Amino acid sequence: MRSAQDLLDELNAADESPRIEAKRSREIGKSVLETVIAFANEPGLGGGHILLGVSSEVDEKGDTHYWAEGITDPDKIQRDLATQCASTLNAPIRPEMRVEQIDGKTVIVVYVAEVDVAQKPVYLKATGLPKGAFRRIGSTDQRCTDEDLWVLRGASQPQVGPDMAIIPDARLEDFDPQAIAEYRRLRAMANPRAEELGYDNPDMLEALSAARRVNGALKPTLAGIVLFGKPMALRRLFPALRIDYIRVAGTQWIDDPERRFQALDIRKPLMLSLPVAEASIVDELPKGFRLPEGELQSRQEPILPRKVIREALANAVMHRSYQEHSPIQIIRYSNRIEILNPGYSLKDMASIGTPGSRLRNPAVAAVLHELNWAETKGSGIRTMRRLAGEAGLPLPEFASDRQKNEFKVTLFLHHLLTEEDYAWLKALAGETLSADEAKALIYARETGAVDNTACRDFSGLDTLQASSLLRRLRDRGLLEKQGSGSRTYYTLSSPGEAAGRETLQAELPLEGGKQGPEGGKPGAQGGKRALPDLPPELAARLAKSGQRQSTESLRQLIRDLCGWQPLRGEELATLLHKDLKYLRNKHLSEMVQAGDLAFLYPESPNHALQAYTLPTRKREEER
Repeated sequence: MRSAQDLLDELNAADESPRIEAKRSREIGKSVLETVIAFANEPGLGGGHILLGVSSEVDEKGDTHYWAEGITDPDKIQRDLATQCASTLNAPIRPEMRVEQIDGKTVIVVYVAEVDVAQKPVYLKATGLPKGAFRRIGSTDQRCTDEDLWVLRGASQPQVGPDMAIIPDARLEDFDPQAIAEYRRLRAMANPRAEELGYDNPDMLEALSAARRVNGALKPTLAGIVLFGKPMALRRLFPALRIDYIRVAGTQWIDDPERRFQALDIRKPLMLSLPVAEASIVDELPKGFRLPEGELQSRQEPILPRKVIREALANAVMHRSYQEHSPIQIIRYSNRIEILNPGYSLKDMASIGTPGSRLRNPAVAAVLHELNWAETKGSGIRTMRRLAGEAGLPLPEFASDRQKNEFKVTLFLHHLLTEEDYAWLKALAGETLSADEAKALIYARETGAVDNTACRDFSGLDTLQASSLLRRLRDRGLLEKQGSGSRTYYTLSSPGEAAGRETLQAELPLEGGKQGPEGGKPGAQGGKRALPDLPPELAARLAKSGQRQSTESLRQLIRDLCGWQPLRGEELATLLHKDLKYLRNKHLSEMVQAGDLAFLYPESPNHALQAYTLPTRKREEER
């Protein structure tokens, strides 16, 4: 059992702590019991500590600070906790407890060990399953779903997944002969002596768990329809069961009905849709040349290895939740590919890539493994990381969102820290960055955000080290913290806000040289930037800008301001009394793309001194 001071120090050093929970707890209520249950249940976590008698608050930077508040009757708290753990749960839990002092305040350290798999799931008897059971997801206690119960029971139950369930409205005529023939072809390529190739189609489908017998008659399973179903059967039985390939210009998703993205809907059984999805990705990838050892002819191959693409696609279809009525999405940005599937990871994200796997859909997974489409026993993610590393690419990122019930794989298409990246970093922060800090900033620039999980993925740091690195970049003004607790992430500081934040100020004169609402606050880059007084006509229009105005009227004012003087985003936001993020997303970005505005440094959109100005054509028109 760890000391109270050690636990408190770790809580104050990290944005999240999966193995530590702090509570004031003047009495033992449901919240404490839920954490006890979560620590006892969570596979691979090894239990956790609860620190009782501790309070917390969030400071102006968004960090949570913990301190000892104390407990007046520690003996009663220990008795109550021991009694409730022994009497209110389906399986008695015996937590270790110890009373300690921090800064003269009495606190209690509680250690809850992970129980044996044969005892899982632990749950509140009065509530029952599944809602009375909890898992430890990140730094939170989450109510279990039926899928979670299946995970908790692990090897103590047969490996029978939801994909082996009979589909009541399906029939054998819903199987696509072309998909079955494709399976036979691919299986023969992988293993010409495979026993099931000698079976007729009904027996082979039964052997693959694609169909099961009910009262002597074969009935299609979910796996059977997903793998081999005709397109019309898929549409009838699972209207949203498809793969969407979406091509987005640039590096960020812009939700704009006026600028539609390119999309391809793939509505076929997996035997036929996976090759189409793979080809759609590979056809648009940059190609590189490779001369295999011993060969005279070079080969043109995609910069991202095909095996990585196949594993990412296999991961999406094997682990998706087919109870969710939404498609798999492949989103192709200019610098990366994101593959999103419904269904959060059944495996704790801290152990992603380690041996062992709990499959949502074991029948689908078995077929893909036999066709060499997917690795087995949880080794697919390790394979993807290894191959990406060998290709000189950043390692793939994996993110699970339990609230959205979604899993995302991000595959990067270029090398981090190119010459252009080094120039950008130097303009942003000089020569003072470590290699891992540089990677974090580049990652945030390329994807829009960086969190603790991603930082661990590309740096190899542990949770505490990654948290410390991100906080250092935040404290230097290079990153901005968003969210809190387990949902904390960081975004790049706005152009013009990234360096010198601690000592530099922006002076934004308004009418008569008065300061704007953010005048005098830290926020500007590149020295103490003082703007000349506004022309009287502009100053008068700005005085009225707080009133309701049309989009075109606001944009005309923005054009006139930038025609008067190149202005940074935060300067425009202050002058116009608008939120910077709103102004950039709803107006500035669109105006740049439409040619109504231009960057002062067009060759480097993320330049530390970036500002908006009028294009030469617009200046001539204004004249």
